[in-house]
Amino acid sequence: MSKSVALTTERVDDIPLLLAQLKRMGVQELLDEHFPTHGNWQGLSLGNVVVVWLCHILSQADHCLSHVQNWVEKRLESIEVSLDEDLRALDMSDDRLESVLRYLSKDSSWSSFEQDLNQRHIQVYDLSPKRVRLDSTSVSGFWEENKAGLFQRGYSKDHRPDLPQLKVMLATLDPLGLPIASEIVPGNCADDPLYEPAVHQVRQTLEKTGLLYVGDSKMGSLRTRHVIESGGDYYLCPLAKTQVCAEQLQQYLLPVQEGKVTLETVNYKYANGKIEEIAQGYERAHSCKFKQDGQEFIWEERRLVVYSIVHATSQKKAL
Repeated sequence: MSKSVALTTERVDDIPLLLAQLKRMGVQELLDEHFPTHGNWQGLSLGNVVVVWLCHILSQADHCLSHVQNWVEKRLESIEVSLDEDLRALDMSDDRLESVLRYLSKDSSWSSFEQDLNQRHIQVYDLSPKRVRLDSTSVSGFWEENKAGLFQRGYSKDHRPDLPQLKVMLATLDPLGLPIASEIVPGNCADDPLYEPAVHQVRQTLEKTGLLYVGDSKMGSLRTRHVIESGGDYYLCPLAKTQVCAEQLQQYLLPVQEGKVTLETVNYKYANGKIEEIAQGYERAHSCKFKQDGQEFIWEERRLVVYSIVHATSQKKAL
């Protein structure tokens, strides 16, 4: 007499691929190492819970806590086999995920985890970092303003000054775009002070000097440039009027007007193969001085005086 066989049908989708990639990156191991849980924690470890949650977010493009448990219930066998761990749907309840977020909110633990994770990326993919891009942005939403929290009203790049916001500072490898360091601060913070901590985080992660830091004009404060230069690195950024006043700019333009310098042409090759002149300019040296704790630091800076053809054309039209 033949025995009846119970068959379970599940949609595998991209789950094995995502879990295998997260395992290769060592996400679960590093999370369990840097975020130890309370002795009463039972079931799947915090690292494995986060890995499954990340898999859900990437697979379903859905970050809602309340949807994860139902999604896991329909894929228990697939996830168990991929994790090689016993799994219950309750391990992914919204209460458990909320507890995970509380553990991950510890800044000191997150910073050390981020450094170890990025160092593993560098080793796994054999990257040779040379350039780092720094930039900050604001994220606004329909939140309640909290005077002691992240959600504050400040200068809104979304043109929504009526909404509370938070700010995110990100450092990425160029041209790969791999995030190396991140920091989340209240939305009423200024952008300028965020660059120095980001530089220190990158240095702790990459453990390498001689990098070129690329940023916007807010990275051009004298203190930030000193931090980068004193650490054996380089910087590239436009200087705002607070760094180069109108009188100093006229001094830079005077040799051009008198024909005492030879301008170099800057050409750009477009995707269609067309090469077009986009700018002209010349380079000059400038001695920078920065005082800190009674000490004076001096270094030579290369300043590029550039005439952008597109920018000049737009200004003429506006005039």
